[in-house]
Amino acid sequence: MFYTPPPVDPKAPPVRVNLLSDTQTRPTPAMREAMARAEVGDEQVGDDPSVNALCERVADLLGKEAAVYMPSGTMCNVTATLVHCRPGDEILAHETAHIIAREGGAHAALGGFQVTQLPGADGQFTPETFRKALHPRSRYQPPQTVVSVEQTANIGGGTIWKKAALDEIVAIAKKHGLITHMDGARLLNATVASGISPRDMTAGWDSAWIDFSKGLGAPIGGVMAGSRAFIDAVWQWKQRLGGSMRQAGICAAACIYALDHHVDRLADDHANARTLARGLSQIAGIEVQEPETNLVFFKPDGAGIPGDKMVAALRQRGVMLAMMDGRIRACTHLDVDARQIEETIGYVREIVRGA
Repeated sequence: MFYTPPPVDPKAPPVRVNLLSDTQTRPTPAMREAMARAEVGDEQVGDDPSVNALCERVADLLGKEAAVYMPSGTMCNVTATLVHCRPGDEILAHETAHIIAREGGAHAALGGFQVTQLPGADGQFTPETFRKALHPRSRYQPPQTVVSVEQTANIGGGTIWKKAALDEIVAIAKKHGLITHMDGARLLNATVASGISPRDMTAGWDSAWIDFSKGLGAPIGGVMAGSRAFIDAVWQWKQRLGGSMRQAGICAAACIYALDHHVDRLADDHANARTLARGLSQIAGIEVQEPETNLVFFKPDGAGIPGDKMVAALRQRGVMLAMMDGRIRACTHLDVDARQIEETIGYVREIVRGA
């Protein structure tokens, strides 16, 4: 059993280029200053002004009636399905979706829900695949209650669901009486890259959330939005699961700062990802998926070195990334600059030469 993260190897060299994940970002000095100045209260009883301001802002940003601040994106997804579904209900999602692959089976363990895995390239299923997965309501089959998408699609390569596809999925869902949920872990990466506003991107989706602890650089939390009735019901599950906090305004202030200062700069992460992908693709034998946002997936096997060996060799040079779905994933973010990207490309070239 390996449920507890292993301790950091004290013999490993210091990490100088951290491409493991955008969750590795640290609050900037200015963000820390905003946190230190935050007005706070008791979030659990609704009188933390910073939390309230953040929730109002995200609700407006996504075009929803209300919002709630959560400790994590996983809690956003889990409380959403606990509200939307009943035990035995069926959720439809892509086969690589976070709710299937990265949340410890929470939706089955806590809610007793089935998740039907829909196939599709680049972490996305097509509207037609969704339509074909629907079945008539009958006592013999589980009620199909929710369709969920992940924007951007992580294991798919950080790909962006196109607005037209999202709208068609919403139309199919509404026709057949399904609820729509958007896992927006990297939603603002998608909106910055596509030029589509968050309000337009989430239009028609009954619940949607933003993760602040990834590319936006805040230390903790996500904010989920939806109807007032939905958010009220989510609050009860938040309380039950121990997610209701006290002076959370200290962390909410970081999220507000991120909305003010770290959204437009996501374009820099996307540019760095393209530079990394271009440099890697120029090394013979390395297969690279062209990035749409801040995730770069590649395989060095054709250059004579397995992915896990490449990851280990880079770690010995102070560069940290990881294997995911049989490929190496590099994630650009605000703590990685253009110089570090070029440094990483140089190390990969050096390792390939020595293979």
